[in-house]
Amino acid sequence: MACPYFMPVGKLEGGNWQHPARLPLGSGWSGHCTAPGHEAELPSQGILESFCNLGYASGCAWSPDDRRWDAVRFAVSSPAKMAGVGHAAVNTQARVLRLIYVCEREHRPIANGELEFDLSEAAWLRKHSDVRIQKMAECYLDSYLGKKVVILKDDPTPNDPAWKGAHVG
Repeated sequence: MACPYFMPVGKLEGGNWQHPARLPLGSGWSGHCTAPGHEAELPSQGILESFCNLGYASGCAWSPDDRRWDAVRFAVSSPAKMAGVGHAAVNTQARVLRLIYVCEREHRPIANGELEFDLSEAAWLRKHSDVRIQKMAECYLDSYLGKKVVILKDDPTPNDPAWKGAHVG
């Protein structure tokens, strides 16, 4: 869950996370704060690692007491329809990815919805109205798609010896 006041601007290399791929936005990000009174301030490395990328806004000294959300979560939802059968269905690229977001307050969902990204056009079909949440969605999608490219490159094909027994269908 990323802080809703965090505005990520670039990937943060060399953070102190044991498993950066498991972070809420899919990797560590640098950026600035958008909380009232701290607009455009650059958090320290420790704050970025402990709060902006990971924590609930309620734990950060810069977060206002009167806030709509404490955290934002994202997930990619599979497309409604998959073409093909068996292995062909797994390799079929979805044209539109749906990103589900949930905004939380005091560990409870307060707002949620879907955003849509057209892979073939590299364009958002449905954006979030809050620029911070939209930017986080873009970062999450960037990390997600980066992982998929690595998986597809490393995934054995039917001609590879590793294929036998690894796939059904």
